[in-house]
Amino acid sequence: MSTDPTAEATTEPTTEPTHDEIRGALDRAAEAAAGQVVAWRHHLHRNPELSNREEKTAALVAGHLRSLGLDEVRTGIAGHGVVGVLRGGRPGARTVALRADIDALPVKDLCGADFASETVDADYPGGPFPVSHACGHDCHTAMLMGAASVLAGVRERLPGTVLFVFQPAEEGPPVDEDGGARAMLAAGAFADPVPSMVFGLHVTPYPKGYVGYRIGNQYAASTLVRIVVTGHQTHGSTPWQGIDPMPAAGGILTGIGQIYRQVSAFDPVTVSIGHVEDVGRFNIIGQTVTLWGTVRCAVESDMAEVQRRLAVLAEHTAAAYGAMAAVDFLQPVPPVHNSAAWVAAGLPTLRRVVGEERVVETGGTLGYDDVSEFVNRFGGLYVMLGVQDATLDEAGRPVPVPGGRGLVTNHNPRFYADDDTLVTGVRLHAHMAYAHLTGVLTVDSADVA
Repeated sequence: MSTDPTAEATTEPTTEPTHDEIRGALDRAAEAAAGQVVAWRHHLHRNPELSNREEKTAALVAGHLRSLGLDEVRTGIAGHGVVGVLRGGRPGARTVALRADIDALPVKDLCGADFASETVDADYPGGPFPVSHACGHDCHTAMLMGAASVLAGVRERLPGTVLFVFQPAEEGPPVDEDGGARAMLAAGAFADPVPSMVFGLHVTPYPKGYVGYRIGNQYAASTLVRIVVTGHQTHGSTPWQGIDPMPAAGGILTGIGQIYRQVSAFDPVTVSIGHVEDVGRFNIIGQTVTLWGTVRCAVESDMAEVQRRLAVLAEHTAAAYGAMAAVDFLQPVPPVHNSAAWVAAGLPTLRRVVGEERVVETGGTLGYDDVSEFVNRFGGLYVMLGVQDATLDEAGRPVPVPGGRGLVTNHNPRFYADDDTLVTGVRLHAHMAYAHLTGVLTVDSADVA
């Protein structure tokens, strides 16, 4: 028998699990949690809550996080925000924040599922409104709840900390209220510990199980716009005795359709008016008409010029009718920016989870997501997860699968998401977190552009 202690040490069996073994454990735990994730999603879908009103949703999330024995569960952040803190059993300086948004939309639910929402919020400002998860936040919330279960199950093997961030008011709070990602930052949600990476995903009308990513701006810059056109109230039978704000508002609406021609055509912009509000009666020419809308810019530097031109258009058009217009830009949201360095670091893990052929680069979008406040500040990635009956054509564009449910965009009353894809989102969260904490997925700050 050899007396060389080095030789003896090399023959000792190792009990330390490898990365592949832990990844396998993450996958098995995700599959075991899949049924519960679908059940959570159905419950959330049936019981949606509008921005800054997510009380029951937050309670469900917090209750689940507490059941996992996390180190901390922080509630009431920027309204109904919830942050769960999971400190790993091994030393590590990294902190990964996994984010899901939890609010719903004032949109009727026509998805056709047996768990469709019948909720109506009679008290919300401007309501009553039918309420539904027409943007898929029910999926986001359920998937992150599932990821919390999975990662809590391997906590002793994690070097570092995981933050499970459930954010309210992503769709934007009522204009006289604060809320959303920026409010969570202001409330200190990320002060202790500070994330070294943020990861999140958004369900989208893309082939089921596909991950779409984009280097640069994944989502556009956005702002809410309010245009108040003021005339002079009078009786409908004597319009010459007042100033009718309605024709001025119509002129502004018509002019808005030409703003895109006044900035570079190589970077898309759009101005959309989604709501017209007046105070009056059929036989009264009212005092004011208010236009509510959104400005979107693929490149953030275009936003100031679009805003300037919109304000000039509104003010001068109103003046041509003898009225006045006041323009306010509210709730600005910067674009979600995925740096080339973070994309390069994240692609191997994304491909490992869903398969190399299912990770594809996508085109730009004028959608917005205020997760940008987190990703842009701390670094990380935000990607899209396909959840619909689709395939990609030769040009890489999603097209419906024959006999399927079609392609339906987010915010459409008929938007749907496939339940079987939710486990993929759970796995993505878990694997991206593990990869970052173990140093497999990391970026030197000097490489971020």
